[in-house]
Amino acid sequence: MTVHSSPRSPLEPGAGTTRTSGSERAGARQGTSATPRTPSAEESLWARCFHPAPSRSTQLYCFPHAGGSASFYFPVSAQLSSVAEVFAVQYPGRQDRRKEVSPRDIATLADQLYDALGPALRARPTTFFGHSMGATLAFEVARRLEADGGELVRLFASGRRAPSTVRDEKVHRLSDEGIVRELKLLAGTDTALLGDEEILRMILPAIRSDYEAIETYRCAPDVTVRTPITVLTGDSDPKTSMAEAEAWRGHTTGDFDLQVYPGGHFYLTAEAPAVIASLRKHLTGQG
Repeated sequence: MTVHSSPRSPLEPGAGTTRTSGSERAGARQGTSATPRTPSAEESLWARCFHPAPSRSTQLYCFPHAGGSASFYFPVSAQLSSVAEVFAVQYPGRQDRRKEVSPRDIATLADQLYDALGPALRARPTTFFGHSMGATLAFEVARRLEADGGELVRLFASGRRAPSTVRDEKVHRLSDEGIVRELKLLAGTDTALLGDEEILRMILPAIRSDYEAIETYRCAPDVTVRTPITVLTGDSDPKTSMAEAEAWRGHTTGDFDLQVYPGGHFYLTAEAPAVIASLRKHLTGQG
């Protein structure tokens, strides 16, 4: 277990040891080995690139939490675009996709994501980073990629218990006011937005769908990926105990690393410098 602490520095909303392949290390040193490709319209709909770097030899895909949007990862993209091309996944039902219906189960969302992004994920060495619901979704997309003959360099699973661990949670069945209370408790959405009735009316359907998707998700204990997994968790996260974080070990046949940071469910907002440093170390093959 690796325990990290760092100076406090906020990652604005809207904002361990790793094993890397030889091709990734070489590409990180050269920095321009990838052949640029033009993303399809479907890829651009599902994954936003705030700082295009098509010549980078490796790429990072970031998956948001329940109710989150691609813009949460803008600061990550800004700080890592010098070493990788960074993409932030945009789910249906939010921001410019707010008129679309958000799937209410993880399997459907993972299928749609892989259908849209499969060619891009196989184009060059790819790493996933997912927070909360995004960690589970990234795991499911990794399963689909591997079943299709592809592979990931590594999966970073943040702020989420292992896929096979289950809690009896029913936030998606709460009233709108109950869901807002849950969001404020976890501090995952700008509290100013939660006080704006018009914005709430727009985002609550997607948030409710996300909660239903993750709360009804089930995975057998023997389901594994070949992808190495790094788990990141806050030491006081009410949604993930240390045992539940450690249980991710059973879902990979590759190597496993657990990184523990100070903080709760959204520890990564305060610990952004340490998290980004860990990602940079991995992406540059220095792990």
